[in-house]
Amino acid sequence: MSATPTRRMIGVMLLIPLIAALALTAFAWPAARSAPHDLAVGVAGPASATAPLQQGLERQPEVFEVHRYDDEAAAREAIEERDVYGAVVATPEGTHLLTASAAGPVVAQLLREAVTAQAPAGTQVPVTDVVATPAGDPRGSAFGASMLPLTLGGVATGALVSLLALRGVRALGAVFGAAALAGLTATALAHSWLGALAGDWWLEAGAFGLAVLAIGATVAGLASLIGKAGIGLGAFLMVLIGNPFSGVSGAPELLPEPFGAIGQLLPPGASGSMLRSVAFFDGNAAGTPALTLAIWAALGVAAVLVGTRRTVTTPETPPSPETPARTREPAPAA
Repeated sequence: MSATPTRRMIGVMLLIPLIAALALTAFAWPAARSAPHDLAVGVAGPASATAPLQQGLERQPEVFEVHRYDDEAAAREAIEERDVYGAVVATPEGTHLLTASAAGPVVAQLLREAVTAQAPAGTQVPVTDVVATPAGDPRGSAFGASMLPLTLGGVATGALVSLLALRGVRALGAVFGAAALAGLTATALAHSWLGALAGDWWLEAGAFGLAVLAIGATVAGLASLIGKAGIGLGAFLMVLIGNPFSGVSGAPELLPEPFGAIGQLLPPGASGSMLRSVAFFDGNAAGTPALTLAIWAALGVAAVLVGTRRTVTTPETPPSPETPARTREPAPAA
């Protein structure tokens, strides 16, 4: 029995505050509880000189994960390969800090503050930004803001495929085609126009496209399996969970545990990590997030095909015996 208009009105009144509360919790709670933990940083130089530096970093429990390197060259290589966010180098002239603002401006600032706090009063610690953010986006704001539109684009792709009743090859053609064009469009805007990216243009387009493909295929697959409710489930998973816990505006290690790690297993988080790698670090450390996105895309494609096959093989409902079949009236006699 359908709900009365009054019940529907009450349902809307209760549903909207619930959605607002979920959205506020998903987006505001991680920011309010943001704190560094297990940030990978390095110390480089002779053991006798780096021991005090390492002890100073480890004095803050669970904040830094310290890695040792023989010299500055090794520390720079580790930063460029995304093994660490930065490194403190002990030199005959004093302490020298290496950062990578392209890996996360917030993390670079935290490391700068931590090292400066250990230095003797009045001492300036030289800082070298090994992998800097591009001039078009010096604070990384445009990069951090890129993930939500990308996620919404993927959700919209899957939703439209479902609402337009596309099935099988047509559904997959729409998802793959939309992802490819979205990748090209996003790169043209973020790289060519805004100057927020600084890597290989086509690799960036591939990263954007794979992100939209993984999200769009997942939403389309869920809708193919469980109907329109799958669109809502996919949007909830990607927008209200995946996007806030992606860590793209800072770093996964700044989010409450274990949500930073969980976010990297979802398409928005994996997309941010992959895009950062190809845009600023020559693709270093892009393998794991690319594999994560490929798995999501493959599962979504499989779900679309299974849902289509199930729809095709489901027998049609036989006519009700109470409803007689229409018979053709005889033609009038000439």
